[in-house]
Amino acid sequence: MELGDLKIAVYADGADIDGMVEMAEKGFVKGFTTNPTLMKKAGITSYTDFVGNVIREIPDMPISFEVFADDFETMEKEALVLSGYGKNVFVKIPITNAKGESSVPLVGRLSQRGVNLNVTAIFTIEQVKAVLEVLAEGTENIISVFAGRIADAGVDPEIIMRETAELCRGKKGVMSLWASCREVFNIVQADRCGVDIITVTNDLLAKLGNMGKALEQFSLETVQMFERDGRSLGFSIVS
Repeated sequence: MELGDLKIAVYADGADIDGMVEMAEKGFVKGFTTNPTLMKKAGITSYTDFVGNVIREIPDMPISFEVFADDFETMEKEALVLSGYGKNVFVKIPITNAKGESSVPLVGRLSQRGVNLNVTAIFTIEQVKAVLEVLAEGTENIISVFAGRIADAGVDPEIIMRETAELCRGKKGVMSLWASCREVFNIVQADRCGVDIITVTNDLLAKLGNMGKALEQFSLETVQMFERDGRSLGFSIVS
């Protein structure tokens, strides 16, 4: 299977503005997501400057920015500020706060105010259903299920993602998203589950050129890599 055969939309997951702009220009990336962990890794020092710069550089593609607060009152204020940066902004709200308290009531209030949401850190079908119940008609929303981390728990993520995709298709304006992508094959898995979006980090995006490559050729290239690296070491096993 090659990249062009996929129906799923690939979003780049990162917080490096130069890298985001580069990916936007490549054509196959259809949107972007960020989160506090990625921003910390990228060395972001001002959230508002970061958001403003990204919107100026990429004004016409969907971009998800996450709230930072852990109390729902402040989350709501942050969400309204972030939403005001542009029509292409989706505000990321985690499914619970750090205390384990559900954010579903907040999601409902923001949705009623017309905020486009990306509800994130979802792991269960019960969470998916709870979010879908409160999303307002006429808004655009994303439900992000952390399929990669579900797999880390030894659970088959495809079962959950198939049902998530089906549930999201039942409500207008809601897109399903496969989050925490671990390898290129996850894109194929998400596509065959009928998921709308998958978020992919830049290191995995760099591997997309391998999709559709003949395995015999890939085998040869791997052996050639071993040979080059072995030669560069200058080791000798026999004299």
